[in-house]
Amino acid sequence: MVADPPKGDPKGLAAAEPTDNGVPELVPAKDPGATRGGCCGSRDQVRRCLRANLLVLLTVTAVVAGVALGLGVSGAGGAPALGPARLAAFAFPGELLLRLLKMIILPLVVCSLISGAASLDPSALGRLGAWTLLFFLVTTLLASALGVGLALALQPGVAFATINSSFGATDSVEADSSKEVLDSFLDLLRNVFPSNLVSAAFHSYATSYEERRINGTRVKVPIGGEVEGMNILGLVVFAIVFGVALRKLGPEGELLIRFFNSFNDATMVLVSWIMWYAPVGILFLVAGKIVEMQDVGVLFTILGKYILCCLLGHAIHGLLVLPLIYFLFTRKNPYRFLWGITTALATAFGTSSSSATLPLMMKCVEERNGVAKHISRFILPIGATVNMDGAALFQCVAAVFIAQLNQQSLDFVKIVTILVTATASSVGAAGIPAGGVLTLAIILEAVGLPAHDISLILAVDWLVDRSCTILNVEGDAFGAGLLQSYVDRTESRSSVPELIQVKSDVPLALLPVSTEEVNPLLKPCGARPGGDADTYEKESVM
Repeated sequence: MVADPPKGDPKGLAAAEPTDNGVPELVPAKDPGATRGGCCGSRDQVRRCLRANLLVLLTVTAVVAGVALGLGVSGAGGAPALGPARLAAFAFPGELLLRLLKMIILPLVVCSLISGAASLDPSALGRLGAWTLLFFLVTTLLASALGVGLALALQPGVAFATINSSFGATDSVEADSSKEVLDSFLDLLRNVFPSNLVSAAFHSYATSYEERRINGTRVKVPIGGEVEGMNILGLVVFAIVFGVALRKLGPEGELLIRFFNSFNDATMVLVSWIMWYAPVGILFLVAGKIVEMQDVGVLFTILGKYILCCLLGHAIHGLLVLPLIYFLFTRKNPYRFLWGITTALATAFGTSSSSATLPLMMKCVEERNGVAKHISRFILPIGATVNMDGAALFQCVAAVFIAQLNQQSLDFVKIVTILVTATASSVGAAGIPAGGVLTLAIILEAVGLPAHDISLILAVDWLVDRSCTILNVEGDAFGAGLLQSYVDRTESRSSVPELIQVKSDVPLALLPVSTEEVNPLLKPCGARPGGDADTYEKESVM
């Protein structure tokens, strides 16, 4: 029984046409929508693009609407016309957003750090993993130091603090300036090791002074005690050490690791819900801030200086620091490596998510920059979790910026606290849009800065966060390139002695007869340099 040739295919194949050898071949049918200009396809693409960037569009719209609403209320009389009660009610949706962000700090810190630290198995990582983590740690510290240095040099919040007297905190400044350096350092160490973990969620340790008369002279005596404010530094250190301890337990700790992983995933769902409420809160935060201000022009000036400070820091770290590290260790052109990952960097700018850019980054470093698959798939997922250079730089700039807004001086111990907290909190940080703002709230709590000025950061975070994501994924890619160079050097040094050792220990007569397995062993014995090179390379990769 002979089947009839197909006359048409509903899935896009036309009728079969006979070829030269008499075998019928299915020909793809022409899309009738293509002849009409592809209107339906373009509409679907626009709809998908809008749906993918809906949160960004809503955030930008909320910022514009908040500025317009704030200017309108200021023109109608501003804060004096509204009165304190109506002004508080006007800013209440923004206050609700800040309360939600503070609420999520504790579960975000504990669960994300325990999950991130427990996912790094030291025995599985070995020497390569140790070098990778060291590279991520050093680059994150450099980015944090660069952010603090730029913010202290450019001083984006000083003009606002000197003009608007509503942000004064002279009493706290005087109290902090009189604190001894040794006592500040000891308080830092005391907070790293809290005496009570439950109390660390509410209080931190601080040294105060009182004057006492001893032997007829007035002496300043230090008195330590608990003060209001979450001890973020102690929780961060405990969470990291606890995660490493869970990994050391082996199979017995897997159940608890899975619990914290699920807890972390649930926390990320809560974060995503909060981010969908963020446009509403941002609208009223921006409007309320404009209504409260005496000189609105100063607001746009300091925000412009803040954005410039962040973008300048990202450009210096991404175009000078990271390429210089890559060149010093590999002696290769770093900008050629950067050119190979431009597609992934553009995707990072568009999605503002390092996790969403991960698959495309793997493809770019493997196909364009010659990184082996087992290396890229080892280091890039770790980097998406651990390496947050851009976020650390932005958070340090924002912390110094908010301190300048509130006229609070930052001594050496507070600067060290900002650097350590920004670096440690980047481990397991959310690789999602606006995830760095949550970590910024952690840093502000660590150094005792008010969180209400996060509204200014949220107003421009939709732009700064995209630059952060580009720097984050760029650091991951350079880490993969450095690891590939290290592996190439070690293999080139040890490949020939290993083959000679195998040849001398195992007689050729005892080897199984298989061309696939014999070729690498026979190559040093007189094989031509180009004869079995491809086969040897393929089997070394496998």
